[in-house]
Amino acid sequence: MIRFEDASVIYHGAARPAIQGVDLTVPEGELVLLVGPSGVGKSTLLGAVSGLVPHFTGGTLRGRVTVDGRDTRTHKPRELADLVGTVGQDPLAHFVTDTVEDELAYGMESLGVAPEVMRRRVEETLDLLGLAELRDRPIATLSGGQRQRVAIGSVLTPHPKVLVLDEPTSALDPAAAEEVLAVLQRLVHDLGTTVLMAEHRLERVVQYADQVVLLPGPGMPPVTGTPAEIMAVSPVCPPVVELGRLAKWDPLPLSVRDARRRAGALRDRLAGSSPTPSAAAPQAVEAPSPGQRPGTTATTRRLTVRRGRVEALHDVSLTVAPGETIALMGRNGAGKSTLLAALVGMVEPSSGSVLVGGHTPHRTHPREMVRQVGLVPQEPRDLLYADTVADECAAADTDAGAEPGACRALVGELLPGVADGAHPRDLSEGQRLALALAVVLTGRPPLLLLDEPTRGLDYAAKARLVGVLKELAAEGHAIVLATHDVELAAELAHRVVILADGEVVADGPTAEVVVSSPAFAPQVAKILAPQQWLTVSQVRDAL
Repeated sequence: MIRFEDASVIYHGAARPAIQGVDLTVPEGELVLLVGPSGVGKSTLLGAVSGLVPHFTGGTLRGRVTVDGRDTRTHKPRELADLVGTVGQDPLAHFVTDTVEDELAYGMESLGVAPEVMRRRVEETLDLLGLAELRDRPIATLSGGQRQRVAIGSVLTPHPKVLVLDEPTSALDPAAAEEVLAVLQRLVHDLGTTVLMAEHRLERVVQYADQVVLLPGPGMPPVTGTPAEIMAVSPVCPPVVELGRLAKWDPLPLSVRDARRRAGALRDRLAGSSPTPSAAAPQAVEAPSPGQRPGTTATTRRLTVRRGRVEALHDVSLTVAPGETIALMGRNGAGKSTLLAALVGMVEPSSGSVLVGGHTPHRTHPREMVRQVGLVPQEPRDLLYADTVADECAAADTDAGAEPGACRALVGELLPGVADGAHPRDLSEGQRLALALAVVLTGRPPLLLLDEPTRGLDYAAKARLVGVLKELAAEGHAIVLATHDVELAAELAHRVVILADGEVVADGPTAEVVVSSPAFAPQVAKILAPQQWLTVSQVRDAL
């Protein structure tokens, strides 16, 4: 169905090809998972299937890429629209209408599908993806995860033979991700749809794949095999595989169920030990050294926020202490991003109060608030204005009063290999996120807010981010992150706060909250329950 023959893509001004010498065949009716570190060319490879590369992105495509016999170099994306449905990393760039129902219908209208067929397919898709309650909602009012489901739904309704999905679960809560993956499986098994998908959160998807294609490094040829074969050699792997490698299980487990069946002996070895907390509880913070600002305390008391007819937050009370890291979790649309926006002053409370470092955010001049709190939003491009990475970093150093080169060093620490001369729009999603994180971290704000900070990051980049954030917390910076990444919460957070429909439904130490929750428990906790282990690193230390 999809065939690459010695395919290479090089972008204008690039020192090397984004992908090179790719020979690859994806059979009809299979779910194929594309994996590899951030910035190795996964999005470029997917774009070559849909025709977006090179017709939209520019660059030169050499070799041949065909989909169901159509050459994507001679067929523009609109000439492939009846065959290939594509969802990129940024759902906002995907939308052409204003409301959910109109967006689901748009692709079919473009292809001339009969009105009665359109109506039936829209209803089916609303039900399949749990979007029925949102059918009349303006897309601009949706959460990031809700937008991602709408984007996926809009490419399902025309019934393409091929689906190309770039990080399709990155903004979804665990339950919504399972729903989407169940839909994809149904399409593959029942309708023979071919799915090619790149995803960094392998703990969610690897067990569903028929084949895995590994891009080991920039410009390197892909390695193809079964999930078990590739996970045995891949530099990126989910916690269940990492635990299997540590315990020397053969064959390696790909799912929690497989691992639990083999974990008896490991549980016995760990029975006499207790986990060292991944994130040590915050200690009393010493007086700051010269040039270092102290941590700040943020409080919300009985906070309610209404957005139009929607009550996004209701009666929320929260305190953040210096040196503390809090993970905000909950399903899409629960109010996590709204709470972060209230802490930074972007939304005004309908009732209740917010204090950050003694300031009321929405009444304080932004120039003063920037000294108290920094926010990395879900869309990192919202923070990036310069034409090159080097210019962006230089501006961040100036704005923060930091030593020249401080921001650039942070980018290199988070994600090595990002070129100085690259335009931020030409970076991968993970590289753009690393740049935005570095821009905000350069200012070393006493309170740091992160909204889905691991979208597009591979496991190694995520581990480096965890290291940077732990250092900041140890220095007394307070950190609040809204995330669906349960593995990140397990590794980093002292406390987990779970929101549902705008209200706090759980607030406590990470181990207590996540272990008792099937939806928010990390893989290691599920495998080794009832023992309270959260991460592979805890198990490694104990052994």
